[in-house]
Amino acid sequence: MKLRKHTIPFILIDFVAAMISWFTFFTYRKVFVEPDKFGYDIPFEANSHLYLGLLVVPLYWVFLYALSGAYIDVWRKSRIKEISRTFSITVMGVVILFFTLLLDDEVKSYEVYYKTILTLFTLHFVVTTFGRILMATLIKSLINAREIGFKTIVVGSNTIALDLVKELQNGKDLQGYLLEGFVNLNDAHELNGILPYLGNYTQLPVLIKKHKIEEVIIALESTKHKEIAEVNNLLEDEPVIIKIVPDLFDVVSGSVKMQNVLGTALIEINHQIMPTWQMVLKRLIDVVVSLLVLIVLSPLYLLLVIAVKVSSPGPAFFKQARIGLHGKSFYIIKYRTMVVNAEANGPALSSKDDKRIISIGRTLRKYRLDEIPQFYNVLVGDMSLVGPRPERQFFIDQIMPVAPHYKHLQRVRPGITSWGMVKYGYAENIEQMIERLKFDILYIENMSLAMDFRIMIYTIKTIMQGRGK
Repeated sequence: MKLRKHTIPFILIDFVAAMISWFTFFTYRKVFVEPDKFGYDIPFEANSHLYLGLLVVPLYWVFLYALSGAYIDVWRKSRIKEISRTFSITVMGVVILFFTLLLDDEVKSYEVYYKTILTLFTLHFVVTTFGRILMATLIKSLINAREIGFKTIVVGSNTIALDLVKELQNGKDLQGYLLEGFVNLNDAHELNGILPYLGNYTQLPVLIKKHKIEEVIIALESTKHKEIAEVNNLLEDEPVIIKIVPDLFDVVSGSVKMQNVLGTALIEINHQIMPTWQMVLKRLIDVVVSLLVLIVLSPLYLLLVIAVKVSSPGPAFFKQARIGLHGKSFYIIKYRTMVVNAEANGPALSSKDDKRIISIGRTLRKYRLDEIPQFYNVLVGDMSLVGPRPERQFFIDQIMPVAPHYKHLQRVRPGITSWGMVKYGYAENIEQMIERLKFDILYIENMSLAMDFRIMIYTIKTIMQGRGK
């Protein structure tokens, strides 16, 4: 999902709404709560506590909303969903504020606490919801005026595709689709003269970049499972939303979830692996832990540099191109555990008795110390603490014909450690890579912060026991 140009106004509206609600709540406490406790009027003063609250509390709310994913892809906001989302986040946020800032307030009776928390909830929810609905209505009007929208490609040129395009172009309630053209699968060309023909479906990755496409609608008969799977696999690494035109069976089976009451019925293929708040928190944990490790273990880093240099002539660090998130290449950093030019005869995996490994290298591998420079890769965003291990393109090209589902691993950032690494350690051949693959795919399908913590615990256990290869 993309951060839109209207994201900053959404953040500012939330910030201002939080300021207004907090100022009103502060006034309520001075006018009603404190006089009720002390028995006399308390003069209202704009003191340092108020000014600090008007800065810190709105920042807290913006952080909470960002954690929930409220500022991702703001053009697709639903006003009904905004009310629901705001309600749930406000409940959680007010409870946290109450126990951190308000529980120590002097009150006449415990009933006042209930009134206080209810007042704060009502003020924040009403003011914030009003601002958000206002912005969502503005976005909707811009979409209907075709001033903003989502560049879309239609896959297919049959009767289904023709009916879809007519509905999208003639619908009273525009859904933001800006149809750039269509691609076909050697089928009919019923969209000729209606939409620009962009080429064959195999060109989709190139067309998406060229036309800055944001959505792809697959308009094929649902019986064409193979073709739909091919298109979906082709779009695996592309930053687009994929939707499929359903048939009657899909509707009856409950596969179709309406995104818009007046909109076209489409099945959206959801590639979101974790809830947004967990994804944000996972990245935050990556950054914080990496910074701490790089700072706290800096003496160890220096010591290992010296140990590698003394053990074997050549550089202490080893850089190698690996394939990461969405198939993008990056350079992984490790301590060198092999002789210089160890792959002079071409890429080769290491084995237990590999003679290329230098004397200190076996110890580094045994305790996984050769991997700790990768905390820098995590810090800059190439990797995560936990995720499938990144491979070289040379070996990926050998894995793909045997296990084409390997491409699913590129849906997430690769990691320093993984479920596959915990189970298998370093792979010594293609067969072991494929065997390890099933555990990495299982991780992706069950990805959560709880799973990450479990893998990290097992990794630490492996390191402490010296069971790395």
